[in-house]
Amino acid sequence: MSTILFVMTGADHWTLADGSKHPTGYWAEEVVAPYRAFKDVGHEIVVATPGGVVPTVDQGSLAPEVNGGPERAKEIAATLRAATELAHPIRLDEVNLDDYDAVYYPGGHGPMEDLAVDVTSGALLTAALATGKPLGVVCHGPAALLATSDAEGRSPFAGYRIAAFTNAEETQAGLADKAKWLLQDRLIAMGLDVEEGEPWAPNVQVDRNLYTGQNPASSDPLAALMVQALH
Repeated sequence: MSTILFVMTGADHWTLADGSKHPTGYWAEEVVAPYRAFKDVGHEIVVATPGGVVPTVDQGSLAPEVNGGPERAKEIAATLRAATELAHPIRLDEVNLDDYDAVYYPGGHGPMEDLAVDVTSGALLTAALATGKPLGVVCHGPAALLATSDAEGRSPFAGYRIAAFTNAEETQAGLADKAKWLLQDRLIAMGLDVEEGEPWAPNVQVDRNLYTGQNPASSDPLAALMVQALH
C-alpha cells in the first residue's frame, strides 16, 4: 500500500485581467477519478493545501452537463462528500516528501491563482521530480510548474513533454479573452514541450516520472498509469 499526496489549490477565485474575481477552486472530476483509482487498490491519500485551508470545489464542475448526465454528477458529488481527506488537509509547508510514494496535482482554475506563484509548492515539485516518484499533474494543475522557475527563469521541468489545458480549450470555455495570461503560452515560454491534443479529449503524456493530462477527461487514464507505476 502506498500513500499519495494530493496537492490542491486553496483559492476560491481566479483574478481576471479586469480585476474581477471568477469563482472557481478545484475541478471535481480531476479529484474524484484519481481518488477512486488510488483508493480502489488500497492506497492512502493525504491532501495538502497552502495554509491548510479546506479546498473549494468549482461549482461549475458539479453540473450534470460536464459530468455526462445527472446520475454521474450525483456520484461525483457523493464521492466528494465522503472523501474525509478533503475536509482535513495539512499545510503545504509541513509536507515531508519522504512520507509519500507519489504526488498528484489536480486542476480547476484555482491553481492559476495561488499555486502558480507558490514557492513552497514549486520547491515540492522540484524535489518530487528529482526523487523519481510518480508525479501527476492535470489540466490547470501545470500552472504550479510556473513556480519552479529560478530568478533567471530556468526550471527543472524545461524540456519535459507535457499535456496541459490548451488555449483552444480556454477559448471554448469562454475565458481566454478575459485571462491575464494563458497557461499553454506560459508553459511553452518556460521551455516545456506542450503536446496539444483535441479539445476535451483525453490526452496523457508520460515523460520519465512526470505524468500530465490535458483536461478533466485525462484525469482517469492518468491515474490508471500512476497506479500501474506504483505496483
